[in-house]
Amino acid sequence: MSRELNSDLPGLAAYLNGKSSYIEGLTPADAISLPVAATLNVLKEKLGSEVFEKALDPAFTQPSPLEHLNDGSWMRTANMVGINVRTIGHFWNLVNYLFTVPACQQAIHLLPIWEPGVVASLYGMASWHINREFFCQELSEALPRLDTVEKQLKVTVNLLHALGRVVGMDVIPHTDRYSEIVLANPSYFEWLERKGAAITSHSDQLFKRAEVLIYQQLTELGPALPDGVLPASARELFNLPEPARCLLLFGEIKDDFARNQRRSLFIQSLHEQGLEPVPATMGPPYRGLEVDIDEEDAKIIEEDTWLDYRIINPGPMSRVFGPLTRYKLYANKNDNLDWEVDFEHPTVEVWEYVCRQYAAVQQNFYFDFMRGDMSHVQMRAAGVPEVADDYYDIHRAVLHAIRQYTPWFGYFAETFLAPPGSMAYGSEEDHLDLSEADATLGDLQSMVLGEAEFLQNFRLYLDLLHTRGFAPCFTLMTGDKDDPRFDKFYLSGNEARLFMGLFLTDMPSYMGLGFECRDPHPEPAPNEHYTKLYVFRMEEGPKATQGAYVFGSNLSLFQRVTRIRNQAERLLPMITRAIAWLTPPDATGSRPIIAWTQQENSSHIFVVNANVHAPAQQVKIPVYAAPGTQFMVIFSALEHELEYIEPLHCHNGLLQIPHLAASDALIIELRNK
Repeated sequence: MSRELNSDLPGLAAYLNGKSSYIEGLTPADAISLPVAATLNVLKEKLGSEVFEKALDPAFTQPSPLEHLNDGSWMRTANMVGINVRTIGHFWNLVNYLFTVPACQQAIHLLPIWEPGVVASLYGMASWHINREFFCQELSEALPRLDTVEKQLKVTVNLLHALGRVVGMDVIPHTDRYSEIVLANPSYFEWLERKGAAITSHSDQLFKRAEVLIYQQLTELGPALPDGVLPASARELFNLPEPARCLLLFGEIKDDFARNQRRSLFIQSLHEQGLEPVPATMGPPYRGLEVDIDEEDAKIIEEDTWLDYRIINPGPMSRVFGPLTRYKLYANKNDNLDWEVDFEHPTVEVWEYVCRQYAAVQQNFYFDFMRGDMSHVQMRAAGVPEVADDYYDIHRAVLHAIRQYTPWFGYFAETFLAPPGSMAYGSEEDHLDLSEADATLGDLQSMVLGEAEFLQNFRLYLDLLHTRGFAPCFTLMTGDKDDPRFDKFYLSGNEARLFMGLFLTDMPSYMGLGFECRDPHPEPAPNEHYTKLYVFRMEEGPKATQGAYVFGSNLSLFQRVTRIRNQAERLLPMITRAIAWLTPPDATGSRPIIAWTQQENSSHIFVVNANVHAPAQQVKIPVYAAPGTQFMVIFSALEHELEYIEPLHCHNGLLQIPHLAASDALIIELRNK
């Protein structure tokens, strides 16, 4: 089959013989359409029969390419690709999509992979079960032993490891508000009682009432399994091991519909009694909720109406996530009368539970790193403490639990490096250091390339890179920024973004799937063209999608991205020295030219005009080179090489570039005469 494909995929031969680390010219849309048989044949020829057959055994664990490492410092320079599996259909298509991605973008971050809850939101975990939506029927028919989604995920990770990739999972400090996790463990979450439009209690002890109500509903429904034995009391039910408890409450994993039906009945019985898990929040002050309703509507509201909540005294970044609830990681002071958390008294059992569950996922599928969802949350009003204990931060705790047997496991934190006191109490940078993050997302993806805000934040990130224990990421686009609201960020300059992401070798980078061929959207495109709108699934309203995600058809961008990637594949193995800045990002935000080279024995200079609107004339770059060195432009991200046939002039230590197009990026090779 691979030979038959060769005529259709010009880059296949180079991929199979090792001259290229990816199938050049294969678009993502074409890749995820490859038949399973074709993919299997390509993999067999690429990996060899022995490695290939072992990797396809779900009982086998393919060693990670990182196993020789003793810590997660590799994440400080990793180039990551973020993938929402829903946009490509199933786990098996990860292999197909990654045929289109070169080895220099080695790390693959998977958005949440568990069963989703309300509106099928990936970040609202309904259970610890892997999302059966990501099962590939065609693969199961070709290889009948791969008859569960768990087995398919395992062999997919095996194959990615065999191909030299590393794979990351999300670690989420919350679940869907009425997940199986919540209903099976009410004491691990906070609860409130509401009558009409008034919260009548948010006592620490409300979970006990929830346990009794869940048990009463179970006695009415009967055990989910025909041969299940009903416990004698609520206490006995919640003293059972969680797997046995879940079987009684919800039933077999394979019966999704029946489990969800029973879960709905438990939810309704709690709602009728006015009991709800407390919704998750973001941004100081985090605590203190009231019903989100105006005074007149509150007078006529029905008691059983579903309502939203808001923070009573919100800050500028305060937000309530109605569909989610956070794990209760600490006790509360004064029976939670004032919504005050007691950080001196962690709920150790909850910490152990969360760490144990995520460690099991890592071990079962052999993930190499985690993205810490909502890593920016720091609720201590006094700010970041001087020293962290074992219960300072849940992501740190999960990291420690996994590193006991996977020392190379990395921590990629979701923080936006916002100003102190805005998204967290105190400094996010201090929090990241105390949490032992290896890298963090940052917020360059939310800024227009070349504008003052972009340049100033980029410069801040460089300062943090050299002074902190974590590395800020040069982020091109994320799955939750590919949204009609953010089209303006990607109208132009995407080539320069990728160029910097790959050639800034001191920093990590992050690229969301679809960036490489994203159409410019001066006006909003249909919803099916945005990956963010597949993080959840809505059938009605302004965020509704119909059918599968549609990759962009921007072939001119895709071809330029391919050229940049090919240069990276060629040059990065030779550029192993640290970066030396020639013209760093301007801290005032007024100068758009950026240039860097390598420390000691420089071989190449990289120059970017970050202004997406105007070319730069008579650009001068300070350089340090031996007398007689020639400076030859060998690459232009916008394909302007023919404008630089002659060597560039250098006078008095200033390299002269007569013209640099808007958002272009150059590679200049240093040659000795």
